[in-house]
Amino acid sequence: MAPRPFCLILRRKLSIPLCMLFLILIPICLISIFTHYQKIVYFFRPLWDNPPPPFQRIPHYYAENVSIEHLCGLHGWTKLSQPRRVYDAIMFNNELDMLEIRWRELYPYVTKFVILEANTTFTGVEKPLVFASNRGQFAFAYEKISHGVFSGRIADHRIHEDPFKLESEQRMAMNGLLLHAGISNGDLLIMADADEIPSPHTVKLLQWCDGIPPVMHLELRHYLYSFEFPVDYSSWRATSHLYGPNTHYRHSRQTDLIFSDAGWHCSFCFRWIQDFIFKMKAYSHADRVRQRNFLDYSRIQRLICGGKDLFDMLPEEYSFQELIKKLGPIPRSASAVHLPAYLIENADKFRFLLPGGCKRSGN
Repeated sequence: MAPRPFCLILRRKLSIPLCMLFLILIPICLISIFTHYQKIVYFFRPLWDNPPPPFQRIPHYYAENVSIEHLCGLHGWTKLSQPRRVYDAIMFNNELDMLEIRWRELYPYVTKFVILEANTTFTGVEKPLVFASNRGQFAFAYEKISHGVFSGRIADHRIHEDPFKLESEQRMAMNGLLLHAGISNGDLLIMADADEIPSPHTVKLLQWCDGIPPVMHLELRHYLYSFEFPVDYSSWRATSHLYGPNTHYRHSRQTDLIFSDAGWHCSFCFRWIQDFIFKMKAYSHADRVRQRNFLDYSRIQRLICGGKDLFDMLPEEYSFQELIKKLGPIPRSASAVHLPAYLIENADKFRFLLPGGCKRSGN
């Protein structure tokens, strides 16, 4: 027997107008769910996902003109007779301005700047060697730089290749570059992305104090697009290590210890709109570019100045309270206090990173 039409089944209970409205609403709802699937998933994340175990926060004491011996003592540590060697190891994509600020800030304390860049993106797209092409910008640190190139591979688009796998392979290659740079047991190793900058006084403290944990995360204040848009203190992936035989370069959780207020993380803090577009297509979360207009210049500029999300996504939170608290644009800050000293000393050059400087150039 042929199936009866859906509306005929419901005719006894629904009027024809209600039935037609029902048939119209169903496809609209399905289309809406498909279009906004990612937002729906993120909104209901508190229902299906559990937060990781909380960090054990280590208080951070610092004030200008206080001796390092006294600061070490406040943390329950003692002062070394001579400082540790410091290796600052980063994987580099195209963050030239952030790299300059980072290295200028940390230059007095770092023994070796270890930098690894690849000739492909995490998404398997061929890319230029940006650092190698702009090395003259970093001539001030020439004798401290150990630069390596990772030969990536072009993704086979006939199959789905996980960008996080390519990212992991590049991070593993950093282990060999560190050994080539001369790192030894007991040296202080900073593992972080280029835009995750530990403050100079944090590095100096870890360099001079005996008794520090062998591994701990560095809590960084998170900013988006510039230091005009402070998000929160949620950045935790940067780590400090006392290097040893079991030390491996990672960008994931490695301990429950985190050192409070240890620096700055400025995400998508680019001078040029084209650099925003490049990163949006290149990094491991490139799947968030769900529509072609996401890469439109005028759209990106509007969102930068509004403190809004480039990918039109909801906050990644584990509770409805935190999610609702972070809905909407990031409030602007007029403060340029407690930022990297080199940034303030060169405010004209880096105006785009300071309050009131949200307008970007195209390329």
